[in-house]
Parts: sequence; C-alpha cells; structure tokens
Amino acid sequence: MIFDCDGVLVDSEPIANRVLARALSDLGRPTRAEEAWREYGGQTWEACFVQMERTLGRALPPGFPALFAERLEQALERELEPIPGIHAALAAISTPSCVASNGRHETMRLTLAKTGLLARFDGRIFSAADVPRPKPFPDLYLHAAERMGVPPARCAVVEDSPRGAAAGAAAGMTVFGFAPHGEHERLAPSCACVFADMRVLPALLGEV
Repeated sequence: MIFDCDGVLVDSEPIANRVLARALSDLGRPTRAEEAWREYGGQTWEACFVQMERTLGRALPPGFPALFAERLEQALERELEPIPGIHAALAAISTPSCVASNGRHETMRLTLAKTGLLARFDGRIFSAADVPRPKPFPDLYLHAAERMGVPPARCAVVEDSPRGAAAGAAAGMTVFGFAPHGEHERLAPSCACVFADMRVLPALLGEV
C-alpha cells in the first residue's frame, strides 16, 4: 500500500495552494488558490518554479525559492492537520504501507511529525529526490515497490492529483483516487475508483 503525502495523509494542499497563489499574485499574476492547484498540483517545487517563470515570462527574483519555502513551512507549522479520518483508516489497514511523494524528505518529515504520522512510516518514506524522474513518471512508485519488496502489480496507490494518479497507473499499480474537494473527473481516467471520505478506504481495500 503506497500513500502520497500531501493531500492524502496531511491536509497541506489548501495551505500550500494559498501560499503559492499569494506568491504569484505578489509577482504580478493575480491567482486564486484553486487556480494554483489546477496549474501546479502534484509537481515538485522545482518544477513549479520553472513553470512560474514560463508563466511570468521572466526569472523569479533572487532568493525566491528559499523565501517561499520559509513562508510555506511557517504556515504548515501553524495550521497543518492530518487528513480527516486518516488515523482511523490506517489503524484498520493491515497491509504493509509506505509513503511516496514528489515532496522533499525534510518537508515530509516535518508534516508527518506535525500530524502524528511519522512513526507509522519512518524508514519507508520515498521522495522524487530518490529517483531520476518525478511523478507523473512511474519511477518513484516503482522505486517504492522495489524497496518494499512487492511486485508493482500487487501494489495499491492512494493519490489526490492527476499527475500522481497517472504515475501509479503507469507503474502498473491499482490507483485509488482521493477527491474530497471534487476532483473526480480529473482523477478518474487513471483510477480504479475515486472516493471522497478517507474513512471508507479500508472497505475499498477489503480490509473490513
């Protein structure tokens, strides 16, 4: 069982999208949080910064990535909560599990610790930094399966972004799309099913 991190285990997406939208607006491109999610969701921050430069038509200001990371970490430290129902869902799932995210190791350790989930996954946390290509390529999910010693065809993935879902499908895994905010249509093409309440995940996996 492979979980994405942001938006699946920790409720970080609304926070990150708000901070990103504010940054884009400050740079002269007025953006709402939901627009930031549609345009940038599921990417590495490095890829987001490249896309921001293309959108703006100019280089980002010197030091922007570090300043953005500082603002995001401060917001996460103040506001971050686990995804509703995730602790109960994980307690009901007996299948060995891990985390595979385009996020950075240091950020995942911060967010998982903040939400009381680090101990459950410690030692089984994989980042796009560990592989040549991030999601939507399958590299990260194939790497996680190899490290867990499980054939890809026997792995299930929980994803909230179309890019991540496409990566799981490309890896030959069964993908469950988590869409609490109405992303059903964008997730469906890559997913065996799409659900909106984390409390139903154990039943979808046949664990209850």
